[in-house]
Amino acid sequence: MIVLKNKLQGADNVAGATTEQQFTITDQTGRLDKVLAALQSVWTRSQVDKLIKTDQVTVNGQLEASKYHVKPGDEIVVAAQTVQQTTIEPENIPLNIVYEDDDVLVVNKPQGMVVHPAPGHPNHTLVNALLYHSPLSTINGEFRPGIVHRIDKDTSGLLMVAKNDRAHQSLAAQLKAKTNLREYVALVHGVIKEDTGTINAPLGRSPKDRKKQAIVKTGRPAVTHFKVLKRYQHYTLISCRLETGRTHQIRVHLQSIGHPLVGDPLYGPKKTIKGHGQFLHAKLLGFKHPVTGDLLTFEAPLPPIFTTTLAKLDKTDGNH
Repeated sequence: MIVLKNKLQGADNVAGATTEQQFTITDQTGRLDKVLAALQSVWTRSQVDKLIKTDQVTVNGQLEASKYHVKPGDEIVVAAQTVQQTTIEPENIPLNIVYEDDDVLVVNKPQGMVVHPAPGHPNHTLVNALLYHSPLSTINGEFRPGIVHRIDKDTSGLLMVAKNDRAHQSLAAQLKAKTNLREYVALVHGVIKEDTGTINAPLGRSPKDRKKQAIVKTGRPAVTHFKVLKRYQHYTLISCRLETGRTHQIRVHLQSIGHPLVGDPLYGPKKTIKGHGQFLHAKLLGFKHPVTGDLLTFEAPLPPIFTTTLAKLDKTDGNH
């Protein structure tokens, strides 16, 4: 084994850093998780398996499963996030709380707010604000207390939050069983001809750009259902229902069919309508209450930047 790189990138004194290690295999063979665990004694096999499943390991520039058979000549890159500090300070940041009881909380997150601390965003996150407001579940660790699912920084809308571990387990189980409701409104480039459609394509970290997600054969299953709400001359307003909840799922899926989100700085074209990031809003959220079993459904109106933009399109872009 030859170590080509061992460097620290993007260090953050609060949220963490990324340590990148690159190995060239000379004579080791066998399952990817076993080989990596043997190469680095500080990693257990379960830790390696987690790194692989969270798309932090590539082989020859491609994402591979734990069972991948390593052979001489393979180049393995591990870009693992490491924690620098283990405390998050509560912050008195206003929250738009849609619903709250002793077990769960539903919040309407604004554009521009990061959900939990991460490299580059050590504070001023939704979690900092939630910790000031209420006790939270501990299942997801110290950096994601209460967080059952996430939406991107520049995506607005509804999130369910667990205030205790019992609630967290129930809400997470509903996500896994795909029994909850998550519906988004999105404005995309181009005119979608079909009234409805389903995009079924596996997603994983892009082997070309680690800041991006991409459709990769070895990625995790991802399914997005969409429905056209309104057509303009150059844009389409749609609703998207998630069957799975992968990172950047809607953004990548819609880009893959030639209709990237308007305003998306990562996956969209340079020539776009300027706003506060992508025009994507988590409008509907539904789930069974973890204690009572009652079905709860919530709706959040589009943010002002979204409604203002649609009003302008009604006047300038016409509709079909």
